[in-house]
Amino acid sequence: MKKKALVIDDNANNLMLEKDLLEVAGFEVFAADNATDSIAIARKEKPDIIIMDVRLPDMRGTEAARILRQDKETRDIPIVFVTASVMPESREELADITNSGFIGKPINTRTFAKDISRFIK
Repeated sequence: MKKKALVIDDNANNLMLEKDLLEVAGFEVFAADNATDSIAIARKEKPDIIIMDVRLPDMRGTEAARILRQDKETRDIPIVFVTASVMPESREELADITNSGFIGKPINTRTFAKDISRFIK
């Protein structure tokens, strides 16, 4: 059975790249370009992992993650933040989210799917 991944990024190029890399690696991939849609998809599809940008048009990815952590259906899904924002205060914000990780942009296309897979229990 394929692992399910949800990718959220408001940059269409980043979204397509991450989606393609995961599909080539054998994932079934769902995609969203904003936090609100991603929360609905996560609740419906219950992916094995969520890959989320921090800066989204409708709310910060960390805020969306907190909403997902409050829902018993989605609270245990690992979340990997993929972001160019690697300032110390951004890292602190991410550290507050349980069961989460971080990958900096630009991503390494050769190792991305493997890096993501490490977060799945």
